[in-house]
Amino acid sequence: MNNILLITPPFTQLNTPYPATAYLKGFLNTKEISSYQIDLGIEVVLELFTKESLDKLFNIAFQNSKIESDNSQRIFSLKAEYLKTIESVISFLQGSNQTLARLICTGDFLPQASRFNQTNNLDWAFGTMGMQDKAKHLATLYLEDLSDFITECIDTNFGFSRYAERLGLSANSFDELYKHLKNNPTYIDNISLNILDKQLQELQPKIVAFSIPFPGNLYSAFRCGLFIKQNYPDIKIVTGGGFPTTELRSVSDVRIFEFVDYIILDDGELPLELILSGNDKLKRTFIKENNKVVYYNNSELIDYKQSELGVPDYSNLLLNKYISVIEIVNPMHSLWSDGRWNKLTMAHGCYWAKCTFCDGSLDYIKNYKPNTAILLVDRMEQIIAQTGETGFHFVDEAAPPSLMRDLALEIIKRNIVVTWWTNIRFEKSFTLDLCLILKESGCIAISGGLEVASDRLLKLINKGVTVQQVANVTNNLSQAGIMVHAYLMYGFPSQNIQETIDSLEMVRQMFELGLIQSGFWHQFALTAHSPIGLNSEQFDIIPNYNEITFANNDVQFSDKNGIDHSKFSYGLKKSLFNFMHGIGFDFPLQDWFDFKTPRTKVAPSFIKNSIETENDFSTKPKAKIIWLGGKPIVNTKTKSKKGNSWQVLQLTVHFKVDKVQISVDVDKGKWLVKILTQLATGEKTFFTYEELKADFEMQFIDFELFWYSKPMNKLKKLGLLVL
Repeated sequence: MNNILLITPPFTQLNTPYPATAYLKGFLNTKEISSYQIDLGIEVVLELFTKESLDKLFNIAFQNSKIESDNSQRIFSLKAEYLKTIESVISFLQGSNQTLARLICTGDFLPQASRFNQTNNLDWAFGTMGMQDKAKHLATLYLEDLSDFITECIDTNFGFSRYAERLGLSANSFDELYKHLKNNPTYIDNISLNILDKQLQELQPKIVAFSIPFPGNLYSAFRCGLFIKQNYPDIKIVTGGGFPTTELRSVSDVRIFEFVDYIILDDGELPLELILSGNDKLKRTFIKENNKVVYYNNSELIDYKQSELGVPDYSNLLLNKYISVIEIVNPMHSLWSDGRWNKLTMAHGCYWAKCTFCDGSLDYIKNYKPNTAILLVDRMEQIIAQTGETGFHFVDEAAPPSLMRDLALEIIKRNIVVTWWTNIRFEKSFTLDLCLILKESGCIAISGGLEVASDRLLKLINKGVTVQQVANVTNNLSQAGIMVHAYLMYGFPSQNIQETIDSLEMVRQMFELGLIQSGFWHQFALTAHSPIGLNSEQFDIIPNYNEITFANNDVQFSDKNGIDHSKFSYGLKKSLFNFMHGIGFDFPLQDWFDFKTPRTKVAPSFIKNSIETENDFSTKPKAKIIWLGGKPIVNTKTKSKKGNSWQVLQLTVHFKVDKVQISVDVDKGKWLVKILTQLATGEKTFFTYEELKADFEMQFIDFELFWYSKPMNKLKKLGLLVL
């Protein structure tokens, strides 16, 4: 018997586990509390997409006379081809049978329905060397065709990562979701419930805890909760995660407790531990009492420090069964959905926590608690040992630059090979040297908020950056070889049409110069817990508040300037798609829209001029000096000029794809060789600038003149970094 069964309900990601249950299991291990975890989403998908199950699905659709559209009729008529190929495709997407890529890319192996209408010019998108990615994309379209068939003919709420999401999105009332839950289970529901039932019979848990990160997980969690209450009434049901934390803080509809027993807000470790121990004092927990919803936060215990939470534990999960998909031709979205990523967090909360559109009033943003680099790399090594995977996605709200630097140095110091990516703010701390050290440690990509690409609006957002600053940071990242994805926003309160067009021009220039490689436009959404939601009168909007008995996050509103921002959506996204693939830069911005727009007021070279800055000939005393090269090869050379000759030291350093050669005075050269050798051999991880200066000036004078000399600048361009 396990004390607790931790469940991620359908559906989150197909390629990797959502990390919440692994985090909780790691914490429970520190308390010697037995637990088991399942990702019900991947298990349902693997059960659904088998030859046997797909055959049943086609038969049910035919028997119920649900095959109506031309697209579904085409899919049904190709039933034999789908049954023939489904298990091979799933195996390929799981990383097995990779030679199938060549067959998939022939173009006539997979049956094709409406999703394949978008496959023109895939060679342009993936290039001649991208066969595996191209095959994954085609296989993904194949699965999405089947998903469309299921949605039309079997279960209207089906979606790979958004199952019944509509029922959970800003549902101020529980009525519609409650009605659906009282209906008979769907075909997809029954697959979920059968898998759940087998686990419950085998594990016999006392408590089942559902982590509900998104609206698309809510329906399935409650459907499973209802099944447990009807068939295993002695089991207590706990829910928590991102959705309850952001949406259910004002819940008052007691009917929710027909599906659960406890609703936890914010960090779940301590609240869950109190429930498991039977403590009568609770932490941030809703329960049903006297037929009312009651909120308890009467425990005096404080939440655990990050160092006390244990190592995320991925045991029990079907790590070799996840499937990698490439839904759209976008490099960052490919990272999100392709490959197995271990999830970790550098810091709880956000070190900035000032953006006016963000849920800064909530604990998961405002309560900033960083880890240490040593602890993080300890955990990385333990997770690698457990999972065999060396890829990490740090799921921070915004990873702090100083901790990213220390993490990179610790990874390099331990000489381990990892691949990682995360989310950042485009702040000035990201110098070229910092970006180079991040790249050296295995950082391959970052995402960050350029948002509205307007200095006036960035100030209104309280983002703490300017467009010029973002340009410089993205230039540094891109020069270092780190892919940059920009989150882009339109329709921010008070934004006018001119600012929307000017923002597009900023984005166009940044893509054309290669500063960003990926992006996504989304329309501003007002949330109840953001500074704008809490103080809407300061932002020239009129919110439309409804009575809240269930979920409360997204708030409908009207902007006092009266602009219909949604009309820009298609043009912004179409232009971005083209920019990501290196075309359309010379198109007039007007051409992306089917309505009249003003000319941009942004100068054609604004971004280029923003990144043309002079070198800063100053270094902070405490700056860390890092060397990425090896021991230099040293030769003594004789130089002569106008009848005079003298000796110099020639230092040659080979890097992975380049080499650098410099000549310096013999005595200063010997000093430099000593320093570089100490760093290259690991005798020293780094020197501070003031340490180098003091050591140098014990023998010579004017360290600054030497440090900023041409030979030293050549070293600094390739591997002598200042952090």
